[in-house]
Amino acid sequence: METITFELKGDYIELIKLLKFTGVCDTGGEAKQCVEDGLVKLHQNIETQKRKKIRKGDLIYFQNVEIKII
Repeated sequence: METITFELKGDYIELIKLLKFTGVCDTGGEAKQCVEDGLVKLHQNIETQKRKKIRKGDLIYFQNVEIKII
């Protein structure tokens, strides 16, 4: 599994923006569709909120990628 470390500059980032900024999704539209399809997990639980606030310490799983928020 590939691991990406994302350094958060503010208090939070929306889930779909994180997927786009880290490059695991090419567009915001693709990111929205992946979340709607139940392909994204937050701490091993399927996350369906596209604009979920992701904060430091969160772990996102998508396909074969783990995104650590620091």
